[in-house]
Amino acid sequence: MSKQKKNMSGKGYYSGRDDPDSSEASGKSKKGANWSQGQQEILDELKKEIRVVEEKLGREMRVMQENYEKKITTLAKQAQKNTEENNTLKNKIGQMAKEACKSTEEKNSLKTRVGQMEKDVQKFSEEKNFLRSRIGQMEKEVQNLTEEKNSLKMRIGQVEANDNMRHQETVRQSRKNERIEENVKYLIGKTNDLENRSRRDHLRIIGLPECHDQKKSLETIFQEIIKENCPNILYPEGKIEIERIHRSPPEKDPKMKGARDVIAKFQNPLMKERILQAVRKRPFKYRGATVRITQDLAPSTLKERRAWNVIFRRAKELGLQPRITYPAKLSIIIQGRRWAYNDIDEFHAFLMKRPDLNRKFDIHKQDAKRHRRANIRE
Repeated sequence: MSKQKKNMSGKGYYSGRDDPDSSEASGKSKKGANWSQGQQEILDELKKEIRVVEEKLGREMRVMQENYEKKITTLAKQAQKNTEENNTLKNKIGQMAKEACKSTEEKNSLKTRVGQMEKDVQKFSEEKNFLRSRIGQMEKEVQNLTEEKNSLKMRIGQVEANDNMRHQETVRQSRKNERIEENVKYLIGKTNDLENRSRRDHLRIIGLPECHDQKKSLETIFQEIIKENCPNILYPEGKIEIERIHRSPPEKDPKMKGARDVIAKFQNPLMKERILQAVRKRPFKYRGATVRITQDLAPSTLKERRAWNVIFRRAKELGLQPRITYPAKLSIIIQGRRWAYNDIDEFHAFLMKRPDLNRKFDIHKQDAKRHRRANIRE
């Protein structure tokens, strides 16, 4: 390429010098055309040489890269192998160190055990002498224990005698407590009976809405109930003489959902009985609401009566004509004969003797017991 440049420059130089005047413009144009053509050829040759060099460099680089990768892989394998060998050697050295340490420890342990055995032999000799002296003391203690044993036998005899006396005293006290409990039950019964008798002129009105109290007095409402349901029992003056009438309890409990009961005391006991007879014939109503009127009784008696509710309903379904008699007895009619029971246990004992009735009442037996327990808790 340099030679061509020189040749090209030389030709132009000499051609210019041969005819400088006549061909100066044409020489300049030819020179420019030759120069651009030569420059283009030089560029093409340079591109070809660059491509050849690049291809050669690419091949050499690939070969070098493959060689480097092979060398790196080989070196990595050798390094891994050396690492494994180093780890193996370290493990062996550690194991040997442990074994040496273990041997040293065993040696020291044997020395310690030999020393301990020598001490134990000396200690056993001392214990032997101690045991001999201890045996002598124990013989003395056995003698003392024998004496204490004889003393304890005498004391046990005294304690047994005292225990028999205490047992007899306990029996007497138990009998006394039983008599006291019987007396308490009798007194409670008498108290309930007295309270019931003090309420014999009272009637309890159940289910009367309290909204009517704001408009009228309880006495006026009760007069209207009697006139509406049984006007024929009234005297010619058409008024019932009531000593007092009030709600029970006096103040309403917020937890109470229904209306409080009404207690009415009559001046004339005959009028109270007439009202009860009328109530037994048909239910009473006031302003469309059903009102129940019953004999007022002590709270304990009412609880005992409520305990019969489940059995009473079942007996009514069976057509046994049940009634609750004073104070809280159940009365039913079976095959033309009337039977009375003081409490639920007595009634269940009767059912056990009558399998035909027991099957009919067995469904409600558990419910009756639960209801009874609930009343007792109250």
